[in-house]
Amino acid sequence: MRVLPVSRSRSLVLVALAATALLLIACSGDPESSSADQSRWSPEPTTAPWQFQLQGKIDTSIPAPVYEVDGFDVSARTVRELQAGGRKVICYIDVGSWERYRSDAGRFPRSVIGKTYEGYPNERWLDIRRFREFAGPLRDRIEMCARKGFDGLEPDNIAGFENRTGFPIRAKHQIRFNRWIARQAHRRGLAAALKNDGRQAKKLVGNFDFAVVEQCFQYNECGQYRPFIRSGKPVFEVEYEIGPGRFCSKAERMGFSAIGKQYDLYARPWRPCRGGGS
Repeated sequence: MRVLPVSRSRSLVLVALAATALLLIACSGDPESSSADQSRWSPEPTTAPWQFQLQGKIDTSIPAPVYEVDGFDVSARTVRELQAGGRKVICYIDVGSWERYRSDAGRFPRSVIGKTYEGYPNERWLDIRRFREFAGPLRDRIEMCARKGFDGLEPDNIAGFENRTGFPIRAKHQIRFNRWIARQAHRRGLAAALKNDGRQAKKLVGNFDFAVVEQCFQYNECGQYRPFIRSGKPVFEVEYEIGPGRFCSKAERMGFSAIGKQYDLYARPWRPCRGGGS
């Protein structure tokens, strides 16, 4: 056997060690590159109508391939029932505002609870600059969604930087928080939605798996979510104040899944762009 010079042997050893380290990082370094990442739902753009219901007994008869329901109120049994019918199910939770009526409300420090969310007297904005101080209950909420078997997560109120929260939240704070939320979802095998943060959609499309958008046709903001469609990711859109005749053709052209609902988000009315509904 040929004996290499000491200096060359040391170089080869270092190269081998570096290659091993890179292999270990690739295999197990980032939780988002783990088996959870590979197995989670990866939705594609669709114009098929979805269903968005946050109140009342879940109506499983709506002919929609994707349902979004409340993570606290809906049982694992209902999630399984929907999935047995071929549906994907999205878990709605709030992450950017504090809800007085939730069972974990007492776990949020008073110092991070800000101004009342306009129109919702039992909700107040959270200081997401300091999200580490309430990361525990947020992780537990996301874990609850995973434990119940949901396919995806819709974290609400993640555009506080555009609102009067009582805190000097800036776009950079929102980006950091939103990316953290997406990582928490991915680590638990859940696809993650970007909700109503169109101004940052281009920067965040790589971190999220789909978008959930409210009233973008009414307010002429839908173009902000084109990066999702271009990246092969769906946009699920809902209108409350304008009828399907005013947005369906536009949604079809843009490749969005769009429906009409009322603000209370009971099962019906459900006004899809195609396929009927009531």
